[in-house]
Amino acid sequence: MASFVLFIFTLVALSSSCSNAVGPQNNKTLLSLASRIGINYGRLGNNLPSPYQSINLIKSIKAGHVKLYDADQETLMLLSQTNLYVTIMVPNNQIISLGADQAAADKWVNTNVLPHYPQTRIRFVLVGNEILSYNSDQDKQTWASLVPAMRKIVNSLRARGIHNIKVGTPLAMDILRSSFPPSSGAFREEVVAPVMLPLLKFLNGTNSFFFLDVYPYFPWSNDPVNNHLDFALFESNSTYTDPQTGLVYTNLLDQMLDSVIFAMTKLGYPNIRLAISETGWPNSGDIDETGANILNAATYNRNLIKKMTANPPLGTPARRGSPIPTFLFSLFNENQKPGSGTERHWGILNPDGTQIYEIDLSGTRPVSGLGSLPKPSNNVPFKGNVWCVAVEGASEAELGHALDFACGRSNDTCAALAPGRECYAPVSITWHASYAFSSYWAQFRNQSSQCYFNGLARETTTNPGNEHCKFPSVTL
Repeated sequence: MASFVLFIFTLVALSSSCSNAVGPQNNKTLLSLASRIGINYGRLGNNLPSPYQSINLIKSIKAGHVKLYDADQETLMLLSQTNLYVTIMVPNNQIISLGADQAAADKWVNTNVLPHYPQTRIRFVLVGNEILSYNSDQDKQTWASLVPAMRKIVNSLRARGIHNIKVGTPLAMDILRSSFPPSSGAFREEVVAPVMLPLLKFLNGTNSFFFLDVYPYFPWSNDPVNNHLDFALFESNSTYTDPQTGLVYTNLLDQMLDSVIFAMTKLGYPNIRLAISETGWPNSGDIDETGANILNAATYNRNLIKKMTANPPLGTPARRGSPIPTFLFSLFNENQKPGSGTERHWGILNPDGTQIYEIDLSGTRPVSGLGSLPKPSNNVPFKGNVWCVAVEGASEAELGHALDFACGRSNDTCAALAPGRECYAPVSITWHASYAFSSYWAQFRNQSSQCYFNGLARETTTNPGNEHCKFPSVTL
């Protein structure tokens, strides 16, 4: 009976949320923000254009908003000469100090906002980045400091007469313990009392947004055989009906967004507005990262822009007609991001500024009028052997350090490289590193090791060994 009562409350709350969430003036501001698709400008690369060049590139793809992962002074100064809305970020490692001390928050605002506002059109300050995705003891101290830090930033802004900058924090979908069907959406129990309830109270009281990093690629790619790719790319003719609410879904993104709306509603906050702080699709990746290709990336992002710039706004099945400010991830392929291959391939642009695929963030050009796309070869999972070898042109000194690392964890990893053993010759850093990389990856992949080695390694389906030396491999 209790669950039935909660379900009825949720439906009643949602039925009124669209009409009560925003007033006329707030709705006008929200429409202005949501109609301008934003871009995430990350800089984890050693080959990226300067901030000046990057801002010109952002304007060339007709973005209306740019989100920074810091409050870089040079970039903020350059942005004052544009019409772009701007979002800046407080790093995770500053949250505890800001949460404990109003003077520290005042100093942060004095340093990072006041020198640039209002000439630079700062509209959001985001405190931290996906902090609930980390759960060490130190991370949990950050959890406890999050809302206090956000409150102190708001206090500082208001004390300086600034009322049109909203404060939020971007969270990943792992904040949910249940997300499917959407009506089952519920936050993880360990974050509800210490973080989510005070956060929702803060967002509701300041009329701010629940910022969400939401990537349909990940749930789709977890089971690409049984999940429908077209449904993830906004291309499906089929629908899914939530068995509890009867709401009909035509795409995976709406399902994910509504699961968060239902989770908030169950905690008593049905009207907090959503914003998408990150979304996108990888244009390439490792061999085992099915569906990471240019065709899917372009299709997802083009259709997303069409959906989010529709006039009148489309919203989601649980919130018909609600505008959703949205930031694509990301501007560039960033070659120094660690992790699997997709981590370095979310960009719309190559580091030299050329478009990986044609796109128009203004949404004014029809999708059918954008450039053709290469046919993909990895929309079904690869089956076979994969090796991990040194990249061409890698520094021998860096390979030497990586070789020492790969061979140092276990005596078995590089036993075949000992003098007189089957893989000792040819005696070269590249050969030995390639064997060590493959052996290490095959040995420790089930413990989340990657074929990366600080950018010195790549995957291959071509056997690098010979008749005397058999390289260990991973079988997919």
